[in-house]
Amino acid sequence: MVFRQRKSQRFFMDMSAAELKRAASAPPQHPHEEPNGSEILVRSLQAEGVRFLWGYPGGAVLYIYDALYKQDTIEHVLVRHEQAAIHAADGYARATGEVGVALVTSGPGVTNAVTGIATAYMDSIPMVIITGQVPTAAIGLDAFQECDTVGITRPIVKHNFLVKDVRDLALTLKKAFHIARSGRPGPVVVDIPKDVSLSRTAFQYPATVEMRSYNPVRKGHGGQIRKAVQLLLAAKRPYIYSGGGVILGNASAELRELVDLLGVPCTNTLMGLGAMPGGDPKFLGMLGMHGTYEANMTMQHCDVLLAVGARFDDRVIGNPKHFASVERKIIHVDIDPSSISKRVKVDIPIVGDVKDVLQELIAQIREARQAPDAQALSAWWGKVNEWRKRDCLAYRNSSEVIKPQYVVEKLWELTRDSDAYITSDVGQHQMWAAQYYRFDEPRRWINSGGLGTMGVGLPYAMGIKLAKPESDVFCITGEGSIQMCIQELSTCLQYRTPVKIISLNNRYLGMVRQWQQLDYGGRYSHSYMDALPDFVKLAEAYGHVGLKIEKPGDVEGALREAIALKDRTVFLDVRTDPTENVWPMVQAGKGITEMLLGSEDL
Repeated sequence: MVFRQRKSQRFFMDMSAAELKRAASAPPQHPHEEPNGSEILVRSLQAEGVRFLWGYPGGAVLYIYDALYKQDTIEHVLVRHEQAAIHAADGYARATGEVGVALVTSGPGVTNAVTGIATAYMDSIPMVIITGQVPTAAIGLDAFQECDTVGITRPIVKHNFLVKDVRDLALTLKKAFHIARSGRPGPVVVDIPKDVSLSRTAFQYPATVEMRSYNPVRKGHGGQIRKAVQLLLAAKRPYIYSGGGVILGNASAELRELVDLLGVPCTNTLMGLGAMPGGDPKFLGMLGMHGTYEANMTMQHCDVLLAVGARFDDRVIGNPKHFASVERKIIHVDIDPSSISKRVKVDIPIVGDVKDVLQELIAQIREARQAPDAQALSAWWGKVNEWRKRDCLAYRNSSEVIKPQYVVEKLWELTRDSDAYITSDVGQHQMWAAQYYRFDEPRRWINSGGLGTMGVGLPYAMGIKLAKPESDVFCITGEGSIQMCIQELSTCLQYRTPVKIISLNNRYLGMVRQWQQLDYGGRYSHSYMDALPDFVKLAEAYGHVGLKIEKPGDVEGALREAIALKDRTVFLDVRTDPTENVWPMVQAGKGITEMLLGSEDL
């Protein structure tokens, strides 16, 4: 089987989308026999151009696995835990913009996948998750490995389906992909009972689909866009705030053009990093709880704020009452009308695809042949640059102990000229990666923002490496997060996904420890990791390379060695300063400008 998988991998990676669709429309091996539900599923996935499928087999999906065995155009990746299947497909979708697809069995297969589905839902990631279900006659009878998949996943999906008739399967899958990738993207679950996967019917995959109850708006309202243009051109202290919607909407080029056209400052959320080049002088860095001083101060004191593909969440604006204490005009562009005025009342709502709306904004600004008041804008930039002088990301480096910020900075220096992808888990290491790695392009920074899921980093990296085999993929993690999906080191070996894991090992659940220090009187309840494995030996046991780094002077050499080992997964166990905290920080309940810039503010 290993040989077959590797042969298949080489084969399908060379196939074009047209060839995949031809494979889907190829006649069955037995021309007088109608395909069963499993074969219809596979051919539908082929028609959608699916190349990778992450999953784990079980009784309810064995007919589907039998159909997968008989084809060579879709590469199935066998993970070691269903949660990792969803995360890997999620990472693939984030890096490519395509729909990620995963397959799990019924019962515990579904419940193990729930965390991954919720993670994708919170960050609006386009996914289709195929779940097995007990036979239709057994549904509701507490059958072996039965659970209410539709009920369990309803709050954490964009939509879900239970297919009770094989004749509905192809159309349902077409709907699932359409819903997942259009409008505000999100995960869609398709639950397929075992008998449906065996039943036979004629196959015809629809070319298009229309749904009366689902018609997301793409074009923004022309009158609202004209009002936005007038407001932006009249602004004295304008600011552009962009979020993950700009990345998901492939609108980074339009955002950059608008920022350059107006000459105004811009910030990105955690999920929006890379939409603006990290080194652009008009980019003020990330804003929010661990954002830069200048980004947060500019957010609070601007007079006109253009929010694009962002949702004013609690990690960005802190206390809404504090944010509302300063009067400003707000323009909010989002594909999802429910996100507008949800937490912050806005003045000019524009519902539409961010790419289309930004293109129209730019066109109208050019037609107006006006620009913001140069004198006012110059004074505004003067104020912004005063805030910049605080140098809030400065840290005291050491020749004795490894500072985590230094590791991230070194990684950026060594990879800044290459097409590198950075994944992270959740915690201090995530924030240091966001602060100190200067992302210049979109879809290069892959992390869990909304749900804050530990354990995503390694599966994300696996999914990206399959999609981008020529690129370097790094997982910045911690010794706590990495252990949540560490079994996927086995998957990395089997499917030859040589990722580089950089574990900033401070022997603590670092962000928990930081909060306990600041808010709980230094009572470090269960945040110390006092029974850690030897990660070097563990990596080697999985067939990979392990490196232990304990001195600052060895950091650059170890990173260079890992990068040079192109065909090997490398685990770097970097022993960092256990007392280091993430600064700046806005504590829970505080306003966006009430920042702690360092230990001296405690």
